[in-house]
Amino acid sequence: MESSVTDLRHFQHGNLPEDFRQMLIDVHADAYADQMDDPFHQRFAWFVDHWSGMDGFSCVVAYDADEPVGFAYGAPLAPGREWWRSTGFEPKDDYAATYAVSEVMVRPSWRKQGISKQLHEALLKERTEDLAVLLVDVTHPKVQELYESWGYAKAGEQQPFADSPVYAVMVTDLRG
Repeated sequence: MESSVTDLRHFQHGNLPEDFRQMLIDVHADAYADQMDDPFHQRFAWFVDHWSGMDGFSCVVAYDADEPVGFAYGAPLAPGREWWRSTGFEPKDDYAATYAVSEVMVRPSWRKQGISKQLHEALLKERTEDLAVLLVDVTHPKVQELYESWGYAKAGEQQPFADSPVYAVMVTDLRG
């Protein structure tokens, strides 16, 4: 199905609209409506605050008219603090900088239209880091396959929080 979304808006740390945080929380609540009794999903506002407060934070939001239908966001990881390296994955020797894709999320009514790919590509288009990394819940193999079709490879698994799912750590080369 072809996407009806043509309006992608870019946001960055230090230049966020007043309603930005609540908009992300509302999209998340719709996207995970069936899982909002899970304490991990209930802490999403904390993750929004954490990521949007990071230097280099960037976000792309897809709109259908004035309705936000999905978003992707992330930030560069500080050198020496690349949490994914504990997987044992070894990038090329001269690859140092990593951009972490924290969220790619589309509301249910707009899924299966290629919007997540549009968001992901727009988020990473101007990145200058060597690698991008993201996490995929291991109980969602189709999502992992989707990211593999976009060039990611599984580097290992991690459970970053005691109440979080176990995630596949996915890495891709941004140098092309």
